[in-house]
Amino acid sequence: MIAQKNGTPDAARVLRRTTIAAMAALAVLAGTAPGSAQSQGATLKIGVPVPLSGSSANAGQDIVNGAKLAAAKINAAGGVLGKQIELVPEDDACDAQTAVQAAQKLVDAGVVAVAGGYCSSAALPELTTFHRVGIPYVMDASTNPKLTEMGYENVFRTIGRDDEQGPFAANFIKNFLHAKRAAVINDNTTYSKGLADNTVEALKKDGVDVVYDDAITPGQMDYSPTLTHVGSLKPDVIYYTGYFAEAGLLVKEARQLGLKMTLMGGDATNDPTLMKTAGPAADDMVITTAPLAQFLSAAHGYVDDYTKAYGQGPGPYSVYEYDAVGVTAKAIANAKSTAPAAINAALHKISGYQGVTGMISFNPKGDRSNAVYIVITVRGGNFTPYQRLDSSGHWVAMK
Repeated sequence: MIAQKNGTPDAARVLRRTTIAAMAALAVLAGTAPGSAQSQGATLKIGVPVPLSGSSANAGQDIVNGAKLAAAKINAAGGVLGKQIELVPEDDACDAQTAVQAAQKLVDAGVVAVAGGYCSSAALPELTTFHRVGIPYVMDASTNPKLTEMGYENVFRTIGRDDEQGPFAANFIKNFLHAKRAAVINDNTTYSKGLADNTVEALKKDGVDVVYDDAITPGQMDYSPTLTHVGSLKPDVIYYTGYFAEAGLLVKEARQLGLKMTLMGGDATNDPTLMKTAGPAADDMVITTAPLAQFLSAAHGYVDDYTKAYGQGPGPYSVYEYDAVGVTAKAIANAKSTAPAAINAALHKISGYQGVTGMISFNPKGDRSNAVYIVITVRGGNFTPYQRLDSSGHWVAMK
């Protein structure tokens, strides 16, 4: 056929467009978008973007392991909406550019939701990619406040925020350690700088003299010049807000230099690799963190299952990933749909979900309501519970 010269589509084109429109309408009624891979196939795909290479690969694999345990339990109980959960891990290497590629791979793979995230510097660009298509992103370890401050309806987390941990750390430094002078060191990543800034702000508000507030460069082999300078400023405590790979070396070199002040770390230093790097020098280091699985009464079975499956105990965030997968599956079941908008709406309605890490509800921003932080210490090469705040705001020893 020859199209009319005035630009009006010919009959074939009209028929084709009418057919496409009809298919789109049916897709909307079915809860999917035309051409979308979501909900198609025999499984429900959940993406797990984490670092599987680089210095944080150990933490990333731990998160994947937690996701596998959650999926196995859900699948053994019949799955969700009559389908088995299929996990799709992708390596984001804790790198922003790699994270964009990893997120797009998950979108192309047809995931219906995403549960994961470790470094906030990777989670931020991942979230941007997922937001474009509305896919829900439930994070288990990424704590930068910006992630839930952008007004996106598809972002959630089972962990707390840096602007909650920073004041918590400052409270411990001021009211438990009774420190007058503090040094805060970060590594200039999104997470580390955010936690450092929130801690410094709270310390100053509490009247603690912050004698040092600067960054190191991750991946270096020697931090003794920085530590020598910091030591000369005579702080009562050094709080490092970066990751465990550098933390182990900092602690080891600090003790080799004869620095006697309290050494502290944030919740990216809570990986067992810390002790492997620092050795005996790590003893008496204190760390602010969300409760580890081994310190949660409801997680004893989880710890046993993890140890049996992987030959070692869980790291710090696998249990929060376990709950991220669990609450995502619950939302899909509640929504009775794999449409992203329906899952997001169901996640926002989650209230009192009984996770291994405690009751989970999300506030309007997608943050976990009533997130908890504790202080742990290293003794004999192991993490040991140390201090927590009671309901009256007093520091009490943990058993």
